[in-house]
Amino acid sequence: MKIVILGAGQVGGSVAHILASEANDVTVVDINAERLQALQDRLDLRTVCGPASYPDVLEQAGIADADMLIALTDSDESNMVACQIAYTLFNTPTRIARIRAGSYFTYQSRLFKDEGLPIDVLISPEQLVTDYIRRIIEHPGALQVLDFAEGQVRLVGVKAYEGSTLIGQALRTLPNRMPGIETRVAAIFRQGSAIVPEGGTVIEPEDEVFFIAARKNTRAIVSELRKLDKMVKRIIIAGGGHIGARLAQSLEERFQVKVIERNPVMARRLSEQLSRAIVLQGDAADENLLRQENIEHVDVYCAVTNDDEANILSAMQAKRMGARKVMALINLVSYVDLVESSGIIDIAISPQQATIGSLLTHVRRGDVAKVHSLRRGAAEAIEAVAHGDYKSSKVVGRRVEEIRLPHGATIGAIARNDEVLICHHDTVIEADDHVILFLVDKKQVPEVERLFAVGATFL
Repeated sequence: MKIVILGAGQVGGSVAHILASEANDVTVVDINAERLQALQDRLDLRTVCGPASYPDVLEQAGIADADMLIALTDSDESNMVACQIAYTLFNTPTRIARIRAGSYFTYQSRLFKDEGLPIDVLISPEQLVTDYIRRIIEHPGALQVLDFAEGQVRLVGVKAYEGSTLIGQALRTLPNRMPGIETRVAAIFRQGSAIVPEGGTVIEPEDEVFFIAARKNTRAIVSELRKLDKMVKRIIIAGGGHIGARLAQSLEERFQVKVIERNPVMARRLSEQLSRAIVLQGDAADENLLRQENIEHVDVYCAVTNDDEANILSAMQAKRMGARKVMALINLVSYVDLVESSGIIDIAISPQQATIGSLLTHVRRGDVAKVHSLRRGAAEAIEAVAHGDYKSSKVVGRRVEEIRLPHGATIGAIARNDEVLICHHDTVIEADDHVILFLVDKKQVPEVERLFAVGATFL
């Protein structure tokens, strides 16, 4: 696939890295020549230096015969203009734009269409990150919570702790230990290495266990893998920017939320936007301020400023002073690795990973409804829609055990109409099923795409 990416920042660079590694023909446009050179030194791609919304620059980048435009600059307006030019002048088939301002989303249905602003897909990293954090808060004890099939199915990542009932138990004993609750362990990561789960696989302490289940059953399953954390009541959010404001708005009705914002103008504006959350003007790293706000009684401390170092340090400070769970928003990938391995901060949140999954949904071949990038891009969870019949499809009308999945790929669940089916070896896949797969190695993606491709006999 020929793809033009506008913007070589944190998100654009990460997307370029993934798409180029999957043998796509990628061209990146940016006004910063140093950024482009750094990308070109690391990756097999083309670069063009210039304003992303100029028609001549887009033409130089090869937009005339591109399959997709992904506009990821820091300017909403530049992204929208670029999509308009790609549609009007070059008839680019797929146009994706990063839009940050909430005001545009208010008029989304009337604004973003061919006769208005011709953008096929809107990407809001801030909203994706907000949703990601909110799901984790709603599932105490979980490391990751990912939705499939419009929320019917969830993939949950949990660290197994010593003393939980499943430690030392083989996976085949799960049904006996949780009667009436169906689940499937999709993958286990032990000391950074993936283990393909089988019936005889034994769960060990500190294992990262990813399981798939119906949404209603996830909390009960988490409680079996670790001592269930008490429900969240008190939350402190450090940073009142795009993400902090959205997060506070989405949580303030159900939790006691406080937001710490350094900038007095932003703090005042945010206090006017929020109805129940309390806004404090001050420095989130100020030990005295945290002590005054009884940090030792806070259930979740979430640092989401636009400064990685400030997020890491303030989260570490909050943890040292007694906050039960701390999260930090971290853009720099090397920092994410460092923080996660240290264990000082409970959850490092990478905006790139949240955004990349949403983009990959539209890049994957076949009918792919959702993609989640996991383990910093090494693994993937895919929701693929099965089409065709027994003759034209390699999956429809076949039992799971008959499907030739690549090594390390697991079919975890099927969403069929309003029903969630946890897959067993004899489960038969039907046409229009939404099949949720887990791949411990994303290099297997092309094989999975071929499996779900429909032959020429399907009309």
